[in-house]
Amino acid sequence: MKCLAIDDEPLALMQLASYIEKTPGLELAGKCSSAIEALGIIREGGADLIFCDIDMPDMSGIELVRQIGDQCLVVFTTAYPEYAVDGYKVEAVDYLLKPFSLSDLVAAAAKARKRLSEREALSAGMGRQGAWREGKEEGRLSADDYVYVKNDSKMSRVRVGDITLVEGMSEYVHIYVRGEKRPLTTLISMKKLESSLPSETFMRVHRSWIVNLERIESVSRMRITIAGQLVPVSDNYKDHFTEYMESHAIK
Repeated sequence: MKCLAIDDEPLALMQLASYIEKTPGLELAGKCSSAIEALGIIREGGADLIFCDIDMPDMSGIELVRQIGDQCLVVFTTAYPEYAVDGYKVEAVDYLLKPFSLSDLVAAAAKARKRLSEREALSAGMGRQGAWREGKEEGRLSADDYVYVKNDSKMSRVRVGDITLVEGMSEYVHIYVRGEKRPLTTLISMKKLESSLPSETFMRVHRSWIVNLERIESVSRMRITIAGQLVPVSDNYKDHFTEYMESHAIK
């Protein structure tokens, strides 16, 4: 994996780069003293994995990861344990608290390799089976399309219109399907899934929830009852959802 070492402290950057060079399977693609410098390299496809400090001037490591999205994996390196929650919110592979050892970085690299392998296997499997595929207008599926969802060691065939809910769980999602007692758990980002589902049927109502609008049973105080679950509508999505409800209300 091509790696970037990112830290505004010269000594910390030197040590981080040294650890990367000593780790089997990792290739040091560059050393960056700022997130802004790293951003340009990442956008050009110059890294599979970044080891990144969080507290940096001009642009923090958290903001960098928010800008690059799914372009590469990230392991955060920082002296401040209070940043851990923010790190996991942006789906970091690992969080190394300074001072960390070479063995700590090797373990983090192993986690990154595993996640990258899972992504590649999932993409290959879905590509063969046509799941979450592009090829339709705007790359979106229709409610009558069938997709294959990798769940544990098998591929489950699902009609898109039978999906009732999608719940985001870090880098995984739970896909609730009509008639199934348990959700399907698979490795895909909420952003990618949202962009593939038909927008006339599915709506994101919360950072962690996408709902099938045709399966809504009731709405009360910005709480949706659907498939036996109570789903909150967050402030960021409230206006869009309210507009939808008003356009479908009997007046």
